[in-house]
Amino acid sequence: MPPPARFSGYAAIFGEVDLSGDRIEPGAFAASLIGRRASEVRMLWQHDPARPVGRWIAIAEDRIGLKVTGEFALDTAGGREAAALVAAGAIDGLSIGFRTRLARRGSGGARRRLVTVDLWEISLVTFPMQAKARLTVIA
Repeated sequence: MPPPARFSGYAAIFGEVDLSGDRIEPGAFAASLIGRRASEVRMLWQHDPARPVGRWIAIAEDRIGLKVTGEFALDTAGGREAAALVAAGAIDGLSIGFRTRLARRGSGGARRRLVTVDLWEISLVTFPMQAKARLTVIA
């Protein structure tokens, strides 16, 4: 059976404190998503810029967080490897690479609240900073 080509999930969950103490606020990605199409946000393996593994087809905020749909580049060794590891259940984490544009002092366990961020890349990772940032549908 060939590995899956497409998947979706959440790259960030609003209101959840991540391992670094950041909490992403709803709307934090809005400006970035207006200025950058999904295909311009890179899909990387473990945040390594030398290891792209596919492309993002759709990226949007909803009431839960940053919902993404991606497609593995199955014509590449990296894309096939990533797809196979996802299919085997060995990898299911997602993690964002971004530049902070506006942050405020956090509360309730958060070091800071991310109000506006410039999204650069979304990676498939072994250990996501946000525990709930995961692939949810693999097709």
